[in-house]
Amino acid sequence: MTDTSLFRWGILSTAKIARDHLLPQIQEAENGVATAIASRDVTRARALADRFGVPHAFGSYEELLASDAIDGVYIPLPTSQHVEWAVKAADAGKHVLVEKPLALAAGDIARVIEARDRNGVLVVEAFMVTYHPQWKKVRELVRGGAIGRLRHVQGAFAYFNVDPDNMRNRPELGGGGLPDIGVYPTVTTRFVTGQEPRRVQAVVERDSNFGTDIYASIKADFGEFELSFYCSTQMALRQSMVFHGDKGFVEVHAPFNAGDYDHHRIELHNADHTEASVFRFPATRQYRLQVEAFARAARGEDVEVFRLEDSVNNQKLIDAIYRAGGHDGWEPV
Repeated sequence: MTDTSLFRWGILSTAKIARDHLLPQIQEAENGVATAIASRDVTRARALADRFGVPHAFGSYEELLASDAIDGVYIPLPTSQHVEWAVKAADAGKHVLVEKPLALAAGDIARVIEARDRNGVLVVEAFMVTYHPQWKKVRELVRGGAIGRLRHVQGAFAYFNVDPDNMRNRPELGGGGLPDIGVYPTVTTRFVTGQEPRRVQAVVERDSNFGTDIYASIKADFGEFELSFYCSTQMALRQSMVFHGDKGFVEVHAPFNAGDYDHHRIELHNADHTEASVFRFPATRQYRLQVEAFARAARGEDVEVFRLEDSVNNQKLIDAIYRAGGHDGWEPV
């Protein structure tokens, strides 16, 4: 029998990120448990449910949303379906954690906000990095003056994927480098500084076969500082973020997928490199921290989560980058 004090999760689809990351860490969470999985192929849903000890398997998403066995859903569907199913889930009275990017245009998020508000549920875009203690530490250091006046943020996120069947290479499913990984340097910069960009310049390159963006180089003007970063789906694996001020800098060695790209650590250096502090966060499970925070917020606790209003602002920046990639010069955000 399921502990009624636990937040009961339903998973919409058997996507890889759910199999590899969210489901295992939901089952490890102190305040939640997966109770249902849905797929358009009930055999696949049942197989995944059996693998993780999940009691209910459904052959349609609608069946799961109609079930009284769940309190909220995690949506790892292709990007092009996120808004549709987030709205349907909210209208079914379920709390919603939807995989990033929530939408492909900032204006589309208004529908989700309206659904959230009219149903009185929690809807959150799944930026797991904002729950990782390394990013909270970076925010504390930068805002606390540890590097003096912030002048520049530099970032990179790249991997190599040329599989034509992978959703990241299929524009009709919302594929592309900027929606998939370009959102991370923008989110973390905004999270750390609490500032929003004014304008951007960008170079955006598309694959001639896939039609998706495979490389982008961006400069964003935040007024008091600049963010420059690149992202690519066809370059060697790399992640990095550096926050550089007049009295020092903070380097995040595995900013987005700590444990996969590098260890969970950040380094704080002073201006002349005579002092350095290293902060480590071993065995941190950012997906578990995310689902635990979400469940607490859904139960009414005062917990920091990534609000839909933050999602709108981040998507506005991504939208502006695409526009800027079509011409020389600055594009307002």
